[in-house]
Amino acid sequence: MGQDQPRHADLDAVVVGAGFAGLYALHRLRQQGLSARIYEAGDDVGGTWYWNRYPGARCDVESLQYSYQFSPELEQEWEWSERYATQAEILAYIEHVVERFDLRRDIVFSTRVTGARYDTPAGRWTLSTEAGGSVSARYCVMALGCLSAAHLPRFPGLETFQGRTVHTGAWPHEAVDFAGQQVAVIGTGSSGIQCIPLIAEQADHLTVFQRTANYAVPAWNGPLSAERVKAVKSDYRGLRARAKTRPTGYLFPTNSRSAMADTPQQRTAVFEEFWRNGGLGFMAAYGDLFTNPHSNAAAAQFVRGKIRAKVDDPAVAELLIPDTVIGSKRLCVESGYYETFNRPNVTLIDIRATGIECVTPAGLRVAGEDYAFDAIVFATGFDAITGSLLRVDIRGSEGQALRDKWSGGPRTLLGLAAAGFPNLFMINGPGSPSVLSNMVQSIEQHVDFIVALIAYMTESGYATVVADVAAEDAWTAHNQEAVERTLRATNDSWYVGANIPGRPRVFMPYTGGVPAYLERCAQVVADNYAGFTFS
Repeated sequence: MGQDQPRHADLDAVVVGAGFAGLYALHRLRQQGLSARIYEAGDDVGGTWYWNRYPGARCDVESLQYSYQFSPELEQEWEWSERYATQAEILAYIEHVVERFDLRRDIVFSTRVTGARYDTPAGRWTLSTEAGGSVSARYCVMALGCLSAAHLPRFPGLETFQGRTVHTGAWPHEAVDFAGQQVAVIGTGSSGIQCIPLIAEQADHLTVFQRTANYAVPAWNGPLSAERVKAVKSDYRGLRARAKTRPTGYLFPTNSRSAMADTPQQRTAVFEEFWRNGGLGFMAAYGDLFTNPHSNAAAAQFVRGKIRAKVDDPAVAELLIPDTVIGSKRLCVESGYYETFNRPNVTLIDIRATGIECVTPAGLRVAGEDYAFDAIVFATGFDAITGSLLRVDIRGSEGQALRDKWSGGPRTLLGLAAAGFPNLFMINGPGSPSVLSNMVQSIEQHVDFIVALIAYMTESGYATVVADVAAEDAWTAHNQEAVERTLRATNDSWYVGANIPGRPRVFMPYTGGVPAYLERCAQVVADNYAGFTFS
């Protein structure tokens, strides 16, 4: 389906978003015997992996684990080619899943949902679209993604620029050729760190504007060996089960010792071992890197030394070295990022103190100096976790807008539901492990919980379910207590919405870890969905 549909009052469930979350939700709702349909703003499936097509775009979770686990047959038949899959390969995987499970016939593409209003007497949600259409359903499942609302700062003069502008989170589907051009990249978060090396290879000159230096560890990416694939596929069920016992829901080598229990020489050896393994697992080199400031400082100092060794110009190296707590911002995974600044056609400009004054018709003005560019790449990230939800005008049983309810920060029960919003479910919402976990595994857990809850309602003769205010308050408080036991909220980051002007500083993902979260969800179910009210 490619066009907006007329109103259907007989749908059981509407799902918003056709990424990993929405597709699995559609599959499971169908299995439950419910009529369901996805509404998707894009022209095809993929969600985050549909929009983020910038050079170097990859997942930072190993492909063999960043994949669905609901179908053992799917696990066995799909062949990943690299340790960390490219955007194109992940999108091909998603398209394969769509065809294999015949999902496309229940997806409406090119249709952006702009509003969702709950009709209390009818016990139904009415969703409105940008094109003026509407759809009605008993259940509304928001599968909008944590990193899908691209954020473009309001730079003065942006509309006057005569060259090309692109955002990494909304990259054109056709190839963008920077050959022979003067190019600016604004931002050195994950997407900037991934695209900068490749743009530098194309451009005549690349100027990188950095506000905040970020820690990045090597990916050591490469082709997957047949032996590695065979070992995983021979015990995929075991791998998935073991992964659920880890804080991230992602299996990699760990060390439970405190870094302070070792001598400096021993610590260096351990850090070297985890550095050689690469990826996000570096933060598991010791068990207290997120809780002990001395251990964290040792890890940070080790990485700073690695950056100094990679960058030839000591002054440039110092600009690239973060002074923040490692892990308080999203740890990045890189391939040749730091070495890129050794190229003669790459310039780094630090804008922490000055910011960008304005965009001019010819380029950028920084600290009173004008720079001319043919193209500007905005690697400025996302309005993360809540942004995609708050861009939809969602109104609950009393007409309250979700954006008003969350004006002081998001409040949910388990990151799944919000008091005052009956029969509305969020997948990987604020207050769940979401971006601190293997997202695909967390998506499946959330969808399975939602579908089981709907089945419980059907069996019990209930029409509506809503989170209790007291339970929501308790979970929100627990979420805050959990992060206060760590160093994660030490510095501003998109985890707390610091990149969005006016956003209250609240650490949004649940830091208690996947095992604790799964245990809490299981207890809620065992207690007949304690914390939820049925009618």
